[in-house]
Amino acid sequence: MSNVLRFGNVNYVRNGRSILSDVNWEVDSSERWVILGPNGAGKTTLLRIATANDYPSSGEVDVLERRLGTFDIWELRNRLGFAATAMARRIPASETVRNLVLTAAYGVEGRWNEEYDDMDVRQADRVLAEWQLTEFADHAFGTLSDGEQKRAMIARAVMADPEMLLLDEPSASLDLGARERLLQMLSGFAQSPSSPAMIMVTHHVEEIPPGFTHVLLIKDGQVQAAGPIAEVLTAENLATTFDMQFDLSASGGRYTAIARS
Repeated sequence: MSNVLRFGNVNYVRNGRSILSDVNWEVDSSERWVILGPNGAGKTTLLRIATANDYPSSGEVDVLERRLGTFDIWELRNRLGFAATAMARRIPASETVRNLVLTAAYGVEGRWNEEYDDMDVRQADRVLAEWQLTEFADHAFGTLSDGEQKRAMIARAVMADPEMLLLDEPSASLDLGARERLLQMLSGFAQSPSSPAMIMVTHHVEEIPPGFTHVLLIKDGQVQAAGPIAEVLTAENLATTFDMQFDLSASGGRYTAIARS
């Protein structure tokens, strides 16, 4: 195992408001993390810093063994995979799904004048097949369903075989069928020994795919608990994080949390 991400006493303040406070967190290459917490807890800010799209107000962050602030983030463009709804909104609606995935090789959004060789095209087609998108390869991104768009964005994120994959609420807004299909695929990907370290933000324990190994619980910018799922994902820790009592159950690697009456 090797360390791919480390937060050391990280604080993040914007407009006088503390978003993250004294965050200490480490991720190894074989780990698959879920970040859980209420709205406004700081989950997306954690991802923005982890992807070198933002910087802490104080503290140290190492991304793929490079200290944030000491290098050009462009150097990491093919070593990090990131998928989020906000990114999908920037994709031209007319872009074909194959081109959406291909352009990840250059770290751009939208095909322009780049040159791609046969190896790039074969890689894109392989990734499209893995995420069950082959039949949509020549379709315009804007014509896809929400679930298909989310799978396409993940396919784009893994196109360059990143060393760390970060997903911001990948199953948000999906209907039951689309959600379960995506979670099955994420579970298979997470359990593959050849997959990179993974970090996924979600609001619901029901959306944790089997194969994810660790969980970080965050509230008001502070880590409430972090570590192996079997040890940290407890009714007590959920109560502390969400200010509500829950009955937590697990079956087949999936979790369910129901508020106590």
